[in-house]
Amino acid sequence: MPTDDPTWSVDTAVVHLGRPPREPGHPLNVPIEAVSTYHAGGDFEYARDGTRGSQALEQALGGLEGGHAVSFASGMAAASALFDTVTTGGVVVAPRHAYTGVSVRARQLDQAGRIALRAIDITDTDAVADAARGASMVWVESPTNPMLEIADLATIAEIARANKAILVCDNTFATPLAQRPIESGADVVLHSATKMIGGHSDLLAGALVFADPDAAAEMVPRRTLLGGFPGALECYLALRGLRTLALRWRHAQSSAQILAERLATHPAIAKVRYPGLPDDPGYDLAQRTMAGPGTILAIEFVGGRSAAQALSDRVRLWVHATSLGGVESLLERRRRWSLESDLVPDDLVRMSVGIEDVEDLWADLVAALEPW
Repeated sequence: MPTDDPTWSVDTAVVHLGRPPREPGHPLNVPIEAVSTYHAGGDFEYARDGTRGSQALEQALGGLEGGHAVSFASGMAAASALFDTVTTGGVVVAPRHAYTGVSVRARQLDQAGRIALRAIDITDTDAVADAARGASMVWVESPTNPMLEIADLATIAEIARANKAILVCDNTFATPLAQRPIESGADVVLHSATKMIGGHSDLLAGALVFADPDAAAEMVPRRTLLGGFPGALECYLALRGLRTLALRWRHAQSSAQILAERLATHPAIAKVRYPGLPDDPGYDLAQRTMAGPGTILAIEFVGGRSAAQALSDRVRLWVHATSLGGVESLLERRRRWSLESDLVPDDLVRMSVGIEDVEDLWADLVAALEPW
């Protein structure tokens, strides 16, 4: 497989990383190997430990993030494997606003005495510094899900390093196109490859990318024992989706910016959360540290919860569904999920912008928001 060429732009890297050798008669893509076991004595013995497909995906994601990747069956499998590395009773600092599954699991582990959870405002670096004293792990999302808050990764990395804590950054929203957390000092980057990396709402996969190759190697047997290995089809689909990531991300981000600006002046909308808007609390930091504000925004309504639900019920082009990062535009009122944090406003609608024509997306929203 080709190695990461440091002269490549990210647009080139997403297309060419993780390819097979360029030999006559050999396939351009790593084929799907529908097999669980291999003949003894070779590089592969049993599919739960590693396959050519998983290695290709890991080589691509590791190259994009500037680290060493370990692939998983889902983002939650990757997150759970990271929590498993914390010693019993170890302190984990985590955002008060974060992906629901991670937040719920962290609370469960805290209640069981497995970890000691300290939930903080990840945008408040003083609060992070206070909470990080004696911590084993500092967990960051930036932008946060679903509140779109921006964390100062470089400063938090210094805080984690001073406390000898592992810094984990969930980079699912930003993707490697907007930021590479390892370059800011993160020890581990987490991805739900189900989302923007896969990009087609047709797979579950996750990944951890480690700055330290030894830490990545230590995670592999843990993944095996926890049973979090991705399937052959999922690895293939994630790599297939990755090839168009740069095109999809840039198109969707451009549309997200336009929609956020228009929604900010719409009489039905009370608030737009999007770090690409100059009045957003995270705007200045995002401008300094990210290559773009991303493809996700969130809105709140003058009419409250009922207006938020009405939008979800009335849209015809936008899809009322959970998840994000697909080619189709999705939206949902996040508090419809009983496990979502009660810190999230009851009328907050998260919007994942896809690759449709932005004028069609806007027309659908305008029609669904009438009367206002």
